[in-house]
Amino acid sequence: MSRQVLSRFALASLLALPFAAGAANPVIEVYKTATCGCCKQWIKHLEANGFTVKAQDVANTSDYRAKFGIPADYGSCHTARVGGYAVEGHVPASDIKRLLAEKPQARGLAVPGMPMGSPGMEGPRSDPYDVLLVKEGGKAEVYRQVR
Repeated sequence: MSRQVLSRFALASLLALPFAAGAANPVIEVYKTATCGCCKQWIKHLEANGFTVKAQDVANTSDYRAKFGIPADYGSCHTARVGGYAVEGHVPASDIKRLLAEKPQARGLAVPGMPMGSPGMEGPRSDPYDVLLVKEGGKAEVYRQVR
């Protein structure tokens, strides 16, 4: 192969990187209240991990939780949608990436409540919590334990 062909190939590869990155981490739509600081911190966590975030301030996040099929028992302060899945609460970006790669039959992921130490809830302590895989019909199983 000539140098010129290799140079063109290298340039084309570099130009394709942003598109490849976008395909790996699609836009995540976040529905949150305007005044919630931890929601803003969770969004920063997502962006720092390669996600493009489209945030919308809404009056009641529970409307979106219900619309996406996440039971109220698994609720938190914000709800999101990505790749056809719901994401409820302070779910780590690594678990969202795993979900998108594995594509399980499920409604999505949830971290109920607002556990200390979860993304967006960093502070002086970290409590253990579970990331739940919410199945059709609202049943859930532990997707990952965070200790």
